[in-house]
Amino acid sequence: MKLYDYILSPSCYKVRLMAALAGVKLDIRPVDFHPGLEHRGPELMALNPAGSIPILEDGDLVLTESSAILVYLAAKAAPDWLGGDAAEEAARVQQWLSFSGRLTASLGGARLHEMLLRPGDIGALQAQGIAALRELEAGLFEQSLRGQRFLVADRPTVADIACFPYVALAPDGGVSLDPYPTIRRWSRALRALDAFIEMPGIHRLHELKPEPHIESGEA
Repeated sequence: MKLYDYILSPSCYKVRLMAALAGVKLDIRPVDFHPGLEHRGPELMALNPAGSIPILEDGDLVLTESSAILVYLAAKAAPDWLGGDAAEEAARVQQWLSFSGRLTASLGGARLHEMLLRPGDIGALQAQGIAALRELEAGLFEQSLRGQRFLVADRPTVADIACFPYVALAPDGGVSLDPYPTIRRWSRALRALDAFIEMPGIHRLHELKPEPHIESGEA
């Protein structure tokens, strides 16, 4: 499998992380995303007319959406990451995969604005990102009441991998994670997984702080 990859792209990192956790070896093809804009060049536009990365090639198959790539890698090599057979669990995986797009648009947009000076209404992007983080915090808190550490079950799924990178990088866009103790505990649980790999720029500073304490009734 060949991954067209930019090392500082959270969406590309999702794929590298899922591959590492699933034990899939990727042939990495670096893309000069910034400043070269190679993803907008003729070679990659022929693969993905949307002009975005990641792009995964596996034989004749070309996938261009990170959530679809996560599902494909899990289905090929680690089906437990897709969730259980129960209809409710499968639906919740799909719901969080869809939700991850909101994190990309809001927190990811704020990060691009602050780091690469991309145009955008930074106040609106940050406000949308905060709203998404509050929703994620509430969902994880409900899970903690069920005795489950992750978004869908007491084991991680592709849903957790889809949401993690843009959340972890929220401070790059000027959005603090300090108000969200359940999110920070979830991040620690993901980092503790066997075969977890880092991405440049994802800070571990919160791990120097005491373990987040969640009060009864706090969300």
